[in-house]
Amino acid sequence: MSTATMLASLRHYKTALLTTYRRDGMTAVDTPVSIVVDGDRVLFRTWEDSGKAKRLRYHPIVDIRPCTFRGEPAGPAARGRVCPLEGAEARRAAFLLGRSHPVLQRWALPLSYRLLRHRTLYYAVTLMDGEEIRSNEGCPD
Repeated sequence: MSTATMLASLRHYKTALLTTYRRDGMTAVDTPVSIVVDGDRVLFRTWEDSGKAKRLRYHPIVDIRPCTFRGEPAGPAARGRVCPLEGAEARRAAFLLGRSHPVLQRWALPLSYRLLRHRTLYYAVTLMDGEEIRSNEGCPD
């Protein structure tokens, strides 16, 4: 499946099943995440101390597929590279997620993160189209 086709598929879903990998690069962990497609990237958030964020620090290559709110797969997976967002890009991601998921992403999660003193992290997934992406391609320096 091409990158454009996969992005078009993800545009119709509010949740994606994100498969991250542990330090060994082999053990997969599936997590449903609220998403929004922004151009050629898929944006999501998590908190700094989550297992997902820790796995992404060691292995930024993920698989992503559309899914139901409960995490049941609803389409094929695509491979992608995750880059952390900061500054204006993170604010844009927060705005787009809040607009797409008003109750969950604009009110519930930010409030709970503040109450629990979690630092919010924003990420962008850039899909791979068959070829490998070099380790630093697509991420800010």
